[in-house]
Amino acid sequence: MSEAEDLKYVGTRPVRPDGLEKVTGQANYGADEALPGMIFGAVVRSPHAHARVTGIDGTKALALDGVFSVITADDFPNRAGISVGRKRFMENVIASEKVLYIGQPVAAIAAKTHALAREAAELVEVSYEVLEPVLDMKAAMSAAAPVLHDDMFTQGLAETPDTPSNVSTRTAITKGDVEAGFAEAEVVIERTFVTPMVHQGYIEPHACVANFNQDGRATVWCSSQGHFGIRDMTALATGMDTGDIRVVAQEIGGGFGGKTVVYLEPLALKLSEKAHRPVKMVMSREEVFQCTGPASGTINTVKIGAKKDGTITAMYADLLYEAGAFPGSPLGAGAMCIFAPYDVENILIEGFEVVVNKPRVAAYRAPGAPQSMFAGESVLDELAQTLDMDPIDLRLKNAAKEGTHAAYGPRFKKIGLVECLEAAKKHPHYSAPLGENTGRGIAVGFWFNAGNNSSAEVHVAESGMIQIVEGSPDIGGSRAAMAIMAAETLQVPYDRIRVKVGDTDSTGFCNTTGGSRTTFATGMAVINACEDVVAQLKARAAITWGIDAEQVEWEDGEARPGPGVNADVEPLKLAKIARSFPKTGGPISARASLNAQGPGPSFAVNMCDIEVDPDTGRTTVQRFTAIQDAGRAIHPDYVEGQMQGGAAQGIGWALNEEYIYDAEGQQENPGFLDYRIPVASDLPMIDTEIVEVNNDTHPYGVRGVGETPIIAPLPAVGNAVSRALGKRMSELPLSPPKVLAAIDGD
Repeated sequence: MSEAEDLKYVGTRPVRPDGLEKVTGQANYGADEALPGMIFGAVVRSPHAHARVTGIDGTKALALDGVFSVITADDFPNRAGISVGRKRFMENVIASEKVLYIGQPVAAIAAKTHALAREAAELVEVSYEVLEPVLDMKAAMSAAAPVLHDDMFTQGLAETPDTPSNVSTRTAITKGDVEAGFAEAEVVIERTFVTPMVHQGYIEPHACVANFNQDGRATVWCSSQGHFGIRDMTALATGMDTGDIRVVAQEIGGGFGGKTVVYLEPLALKLSEKAHRPVKMVMSREEVFQCTGPASGTINTVKIGAKKDGTITAMYADLLYEAGAFPGSPLGAGAMCIFAPYDVENILIEGFEVVVNKPRVAAYRAPGAPQSMFAGESVLDELAQTLDMDPIDLRLKNAAKEGTHAAYGPRFKKIGLVECLEAAKKHPHYSAPLGENTGRGIAVGFWFNAGNNSSAEVHVAESGMIQIVEGSPDIGGSRAAMAIMAAETLQVPYDRIRVKVGDTDSTGFCNTTGGSRTTFATGMAVINACEDVVAQLKARAAITWGIDAEQVEWEDGEARPGPGVNADVEPLKLAKIARSFPKTGGPISARASLNAQGPGPSFAVNMCDIEVDPDTGRTTVQRFTAIQDAGRAIHPDYVEGQMQGGAAQGIGWALNEEYIYDAEGQQENPGFLDYRIPVASDLPMIDTEIVEVNNDTHPYGVRGVGETPIIAPLPAVGNAVSRALGKRMSELPLSPPKVLAAIDGD
């Protein structure tokens, strides 16, 4: 498709099809399912950060009237002889031998009411041999530290060690000769940056209903970002066949990567199997904070060398990522992203993943990239100051372009970083005057985006209405995006299209809604299926007219005779063709399944003005502008919404948010009163500018947009505060005590 080609529906801003149900409270979320005879589940959780489980006795709990079932790890498949990875996954679902963080499940209860289940959970007697916890990442790397996993040996070294360690993985990305690059540099900046564990901050807690049927099949209703993934993980934990588990995706009240993991679903299913009743489980807010996956805390050291004209000669990063109790941090993505926006010959990125006695981390919107790019973009800002160079000009001079060979592997095709930087420099925000005690921060964000597997079906009703069935939960308006792309392909009005998210038994496999893949990959499946429908419609018209299908054209939602066909033939609208389906070959439907390739990386540039109160250290965000390449914006409102939402989350991460633990591993702020996410009064109106540089691997030029918006706000805020203070701030969050300490010279 040519970038100049006019499109009728793509780029419009219709009302989202699920909007009315959501704003009126009619939509069903994870905890809304109610079944006859349903009972309620509660989890027995470890009070210790590190301990051996020596015994569990549920006798007292089962003696309570109204308690139906108690489960422990013994009710799940035997863990002897299974792979190390699967065993660790199952231990996080329910512990059998050791607990590795406060809140790790050790048992679960099903009872007549939620309150009774909680009461019964308190009566389960668990015996522990308490062990010394390790909560600090640097301490965990010491040879003297308590080892969490006796079977974990550092991977990625030249030789696998024979001594277990809390360092699970070493990763490295290299390009050129970094030592030679630093030798060529005239200016070198090196700093270390610290980011804490933070939570995704979704409002809806984890919730599910599970019903194990007497025929051995089961249904699970849950809030998730990918019900096919929930099905597969639940099957893995319970030992069931995936074909015997149906998962229904409820609406989702926020996820941001945190609802890609199973916590309750296998427990609810086992409780249902033993109790012979459906079981509902809903986490409390405290459980969400203490027992689900936050984003990794990090300690990242970055060193950048450049010539005096701003040419970067070398970039080096040493990245340390907390994984929590089990391996699986986004270290790899952080390493891929940190220097990707720059065309530099000499790069070395080393990274280490470390386990500690905290919850296993989970994805959080561009997992791994905000932490690493906070470090990289902060050093770039300081480099610009040292060189007395405009921070946008420094980035333009070294910006990746089409043909740039990224250190993490690919050679970029058409990308929009330069266009975003140029848009930022022209934006009125960039030239606006600054007030007293105010700094302006500039930063770039990058996410590589994902494709992966998607399926979709398109059915034509007799009335001409179009029904789309696909398997990607709608988080940010994907139903609207699917309907728009279908409308464009079929050339029918948007309001004649209905989109349904099918359960795992009702539609083809789709990977999780994450990685900014859905509009790109599932949208491509929808487009392919719609193209098949168009071919069928043309064939039906050809039968009606008694001509070959090749002589039929499809324009403006109707079949028209092509050149050379009898001029007396009247065009046939879609509805008329649909009504005649019994005579022309049966119902009109199409399916498409694919592994989408070439998602197209996304770049963003953020600008932030922050005023610092010199007496209190309080920061005020005065102005924020987000600029991002969306490829082609299918629904600009939702692209802007992603940009604004990511900015809000990134600002919160930079200024306020952090997990706070005591010496025993107990989180001290597990709730929204003490874990402070931004509210409306904390933020200005967030200005957005969409840049459109087509991704040529997608029929409508789409690039994923959901991840990139959260990356640049961290360094943009950090750079703004650093410039306001005249001191480089290197540890998040930039809370008033930290800022005031910097002002006072501590």
